[in-house]
Amino acid sequence: MSRTTGVEDLLRLHAPQVLGALVRRYGHFATAEDAVQEALLAAAQQWPEGGVPDNPRGWLIRVASRRLTDQLRSDEARRRREETAAQLTPRDAHTAPPPGEGRAPSEDDTLTLLFLCCHPVLTPAAQIALTLRAVGGLTTAEIARALLVPEATTAQRISRAKAKIKGVPFRPPGPEDRDERLSAVLQVLYLIFNEGYTATSGATLHRADLAREAIRLTRAVRRLLPREGRVTGLLALMLLTDARSAARTGPHGELIPLDEQDRARWDREEIAEGTALVEEALSEGPAGPYQLQAAIAALHDEAARAEDTDWPQILALYDVLVRRAPEPMAELGRAVAVAMVAGPEAGLAELGALEDRLAGHHRLDAVRAHLLERAGDPNAARDAYRRAAARTLSAPESRYLRMRAARLREDGDTGRDGG
Repeated sequence: MSRTTGVEDLLRLHAPQVLGALVRRYGHFATAEDAVQEALLAAAQQWPEGGVPDNPRGWLIRVASRRLTDQLRSDEARRRREETAAQLTPRDAHTAPPPGEGRAPSEDDTLTLLFLCCHPVLTPAAQIALTLRAVGGLTTAEIARALLVPEATTAQRISRAKAKIKGVPFRPPGPEDRDERLSAVLQVLYLIFNEGYTATSGATLHRADLAREAIRLTRAVRRLLPREGRVTGLLALMLLTDARSAARTGPHGELIPLDEQDRARWDREEIAEGTALVEEALSEGPAGPYQLQAAIAALHDEAARAEDTDWPQILALYDVLVRRAPEPMAELGRAVAVAMVAGPEAGLAELGALEDRLAGHHRLDAVRAHLLERAGDPNAARDAYRRAAARTLSAPESRYLRMRAARLREDGDTGRDGG
């Protein structure tokens, strides 16, 4: 890992912690975020050459605090509030855990920030966009792709969300507020994880920093709600999915599909933990989308070989999933399961119902290409692979899809030459 890449990972890790500390201390969410962005920019310029400070989070908090207080001093009333808050807060409160506490206040701040971004005054779409920006550290473009909405719409949502929570106290929610916000919190964490596990753009397939952060935050939420099946199910789903990370790419960063992966490289400790959590989650009440998806992931991970996968059981779980949560990507996964149980033609027939909801999405074209290839239609499969490659912004995915298309062309040419 290069020094620059290491600094970028460190900044992404600390950004939500620093923002949480500033919002807790001063309020002014939008102004605090601007100050944090300035501190991050200063660190990105100074740390690669001058070295990372011994306490990087403390450094960022100090620099961001200076930027923030400079802005607040332009308003006399704001300056008085800032001085009062500073007098009431111990100088080292943001850089060391209080005596006797098992968790650092940075984690508490990040969790409080997470629930603040999911405040009920915001629409669900705004909650998700703001949390992905403030806690997940995703760019506006990445959020837009994750939510399948235009970038301009996403930017508007974030801006309006910041304005709406202006003045909302920065404190952990009570039980009634916490339950109300939990669905949005979990959806946000899952989107952050998905962006880390399969980046929607860029040169690398896997952004391990985002995936790790999503898992870390979900563990923290589970500590807060240890008996909540949705939280347990989501953590299980993340672990069972993340367990395959090492086998998903080749030595040159090329994508390796699930059925071709070296399963000896899967993380057995994560699989064991995830499987135990699935069993626990399913015992905690009616199975929701996260518990069902985790059960599907567990069946994939338990198969020693791709051909040992229990596709009938996976299809049965998908049937329940799409009835309880009819979501396009879940239905796309079900179409694959149908193809594995009843044949590629049956799977292709399932894709027709998804045309409108996933129009232009590369995953629909990629699944269609795979099923057409299995059905013995190389020309149509090649065209679908090319469409999928043109529509994805992920370089590894695009290379893989182009390779599949090229292989079909070469196989076709060989077949014609042979008679």
